[in-house]
Amino acid sequence: MSQPAVKLFFLLVISLSLVHCSKKVLPISDQQEFDAYLEKYKNEFLTDERSPLQKEDLKYLDFYPFDVSWKIECSCETPQNSEAFDMDLYSGKKRSYKVHTILHCNKGKHLFSLELYQSMAYPSNPAYAHHLFLPFKDETNGEATYGGGRYIDIQDHEIQDGKVMIDFNKAYNPWCAYSSGYNCPVPPVTNHLPFAVEVGEKMYKGEHKEH
Repeated sequence: MSQPAVKLFFLLVISLSLVHCSKKVLPISDQQEFDAYLEKYKNEFLTDERSPLQKEDLKYLDFYPFDVSWKIECSCETPQNSEAFDMDLYSGKKRSYKVHTILHCNKGKHLFSLELYQSMAYPSNPAYAHHLFLPFKDETNGEATYGGGRYIDIQDHEIQDGKVMIDFNKAYNPWCAYSSGYNCPVPPVTNHLPFAVEVGEKMYKGEHKEH
């Protein structure tokens, strides 16, 4: 092989390698990440034996279009001497939580605070060891979204340097939205927002079941 041909060959190999490497490091888009979340969310109804929904029910799930502006970085305040309290459930029972973090958030003209809770009911359960719970209500409830409010889950390690990203696109319905017979927490008054959160899960379009 001639010297020019050898140079051309190596240039081609280097170019192909660079293309291959660039494909490997392409970041996933916010929309792709949300689409993957929705697929996982729906599949979990089929793998949990306690689930209120079957495969044929999934077509009745409804969601707002993804809106990246509702991925909000909130500052975190650690409450002093936070004690356990009983949060009301829609079943009439109560469940023990404590305030883990107070979130301070900004969305356009709205400055608001929310409480992030840690369950005291399952202290030895590894599945809940790092789980934090954000129940909230907003002005869409009872119209576009479930009247009992919606929930967001995060892990405590997502709080970094006094901040955390709250993705309201991942707001989901409690199982009480689909069926009776479940113990769904009632969002405390401190987490009632005086504006519409038009992202996340909408009202279930199927028939409410008796569990």
